[in-house]
Amino acid sequence: MRVSGVLRLLALIFALVTTWIFIRSYVSLDMKTIRLPRWLAGFSSAKKIRVVKTKCGLSKPCPNDFFAFKISSGAANVVGPTVCFENLVIMSPVKNNVGRGLNIALVNGTTGMVLTQKYFDMYSGDIKLLEKFLQEIPEGALVLVASYDDPGTKMNDETRKLLSSLGSSYAKQLGFRDSWVFLGAKNLKDKSPFEQFLKNNPGTNKYDGWPELLELEGCVPRKVF
Repeated sequence: MRVSGVLRLLALIFALVTTWIFIRSYVSLDMKTIRLPRWLAGFSSAKKIRVVKTKCGLSKPCPNDFFAFKISSGAANVVGPTVCFENLVIMSPVKNNVGRGLNIALVNGTTGMVLTQKYFDMYSGDIKLLEKFLQEIPEGALVLVASYDDPGTKMNDETRKLLSSLGSSYAKQLGFRDSWVFLGAKNLKDKSPFEQFLKNNPGTNKYDGWPELLELEGCVPRKVF
């Protein structure tokens, strides 16, 4: 029994000494820091997830010879629309340069430089102002459009024709409180692939009196039009 007791005591002492050596190896009491073993540090770094930032917060980055854009329509008559191009927010409620109706930004299709941005009240505004603006869009300009609240009450045949010539498939049916986001260009031969439209419908509207907001994002090639 005495021998077994001595062996137990030696085993306990050995365990305590081993534990103390381990602690001294990886813990610096003076610096109050813990040094992880190399294998544990490697495991920790392997778990890191690389986050790729994209222009305008797109779901995936665009190729080098493409422009990135994202257009969000307004939410009912509460939250205004947002237009982003090449990571530059051109129009937004934060910038305080959006308004009820159609919010339109023009961008040089080759350089990506912003040419102008304006909004047109389509409920009680002067439709002639929009007609003049659309007629004077320069060749080679990209046209980014976002609706807010009501984009269609003042719409007439001439403005529908001009918007259709930019590549829109839905300008001819745009009406009261519809949601619409669009990217096109002047004298586009084919219909633009960058467009979304939701009709104001009491049976399907997400908001009381308005359809849900729309988001349009993508990569447009330089000089695509």
